[in-house]
Amino acid sequence: MIDKRVKNAKEAIEGIQDGMTLMLGGFGLCGIPENSINALVESDVKDVTCISNNAGVDDFGLGLLLQKRQIKKMISSYVGENAEFERQMLSGELEVELTPQGTLAEKCRAAQAGIPAFYTPAGYGTEIAEGKEVKDFDGKPHILEHAYKADYSIVKAWKGDHVGNLIFKGSARNFNHPMAGAAKITIAEVEELVEPGELDPNEIHIPGIMIQRIFQGENFEKRIEQRTVRTKE
Repeated sequence: MIDKRVKNAKEAIEGIQDGMTLMLGGFGLCGIPENSINALVESDVKDVTCISNNAGVDDFGLGLLLQKRQIKKMISSYVGENAEFERQMLSGELEVELTPQGTLAEKCRAAQAGIPAFYTPAGYGTEIAEGKEVKDFDGKPHILEHAYKADYSIVKAWKGDHVGNLIFKGSARNFNHPMAGAAKITIAEVEELVEPGELDPNEIHIPGIMIQRIFQGENFEKRIEQRTVRTKE
């Protein structure tokens, strides 16, 4: 049994260097690896390519890396909550690759499963399809999409054990799950780290074989992008 625990986020991100490609889990601001992102900000790593469903907000999540100009390229699906992202993209400071959400998830899952490429109808007839191979299946055009190649994947889980078995909670599972094991090294940040055997095997979403480093995070903010409440009558 291999104990994959590291002390903290700073130790977990050791080896991440300038110019690398990183996957970062989360759905909106739900389930993002907050501690690991903060450690990346403090490390001053630069010119990284980030694969993430969203780009955080101006003062939280990946928005913190954008503020310090540490990101060279963003590969994302939804980016509408970050004014600094918009400014950098429109000014040409930031390279951006917008990807349909389902395609982004599948490109991660394909990398996780060792599948080099797949065909999808999503994006055909748009800028997404420019320069890509097109093939008909049952009379419907599909474009060829290649799996992502990343150096590190950083995911956030609800619970995990010392050997890397993970359980996600709610919508945090959406992108954390397909990104786990989809890079050369996967780092798992968890809310609760338990002893091996404490997790119900029937509830484990990602087996420990797909995780190389794991640590228990702290001081999670769990922000909400757009808080909507009912007005009192």
